[in-house]
Amino acid sequence: MFSTSLKSFLGGVALLAAPQALADSTTTIPAFNAAIATARTSNSPGGTTVRRAEMKNAVNLFLYDDGRVDAAERTFLGARINDLVFNIGVTATAKKYMIDVHELNDGATTYAPLWLDDMAQTPEQLFGATGPLTTSSSIKEGYIPNGQGVANQETLSYKAAAAFGLRGVGAFTPITVQELLAKLSAQVISGTPNSDEVDGALALITQISRNSNRLYTTGWSCQTYCGGGGPGDMGGYFIAAVSTDRQFVRMVRVTTWSD
Repeated sequence: MFSTSLKSFLGGVALLAAPQALADSTTTIPAFNAAIATARTSNSPGGTTVRRAEMKNAVNLFLYDDGRVDAAERTFLGARINDLVFNIGVTATAKKYMIDVHELNDGATTYAPLWLDDMAQTPEQLFGATGPLTTSSSIKEGYIPNGQGVANQETLSYKAAAAFGLRGVGAFTPITVQELLAKLSAQVISGTPNSDEVDGALALITQISRNSNRLYTTGWSCQTYCGGGGPGDMGGYFIAAVSTDRQFVRMVRVTTWSD
């Protein structure tokens, strides 16, 4: 039997990875507007101010229908970013979420040639500690050659699956360093991470994104056989840290459950 938290996780992965019938910009844009209108009401969590969490809920509606931000959705989102009236009462971190999603979903329809290889050292060596997080992690990194594209949604989603031997993964979304810390500290398949390995993992990941503020995450799950994981159902999350020029990526896959 799956736990309640596992069922919630699987539901989220399925929502991001699988299209919903008849859902497109004609439904997602009105849903976005409704979510923002709700966020602006005085009894919402941020009061009349639109906070990052509220903006995230609204913007992610563009991913829930088919796992991608289509051309109409992207045009609409870009217009909101540049709309001075719309941005009244929107916090800086909420606006940044819009900007980050718009950049990540840049309209590319094919992936760039990102070659992800295993890092020379083990997770234990890279994190500088041992514990459940290190034994539950797999780490790869690599470059996109100059002039051959950037790390966007198409590239990260495709390469996460291909490099780690999975059939597919959900859409990546931006996260903050604080959100990353919370994810790294949470329960994994081998137990509860200790502070030393969490600190080490945080430092290793943000070493790449420190100057770019480009951190992304998505969930993953697979059945019967999982690349590098052996038989059985399992899942977890990915973290992708992207450099300022969007050509270097360090990616960490963490396994949080198996059945």
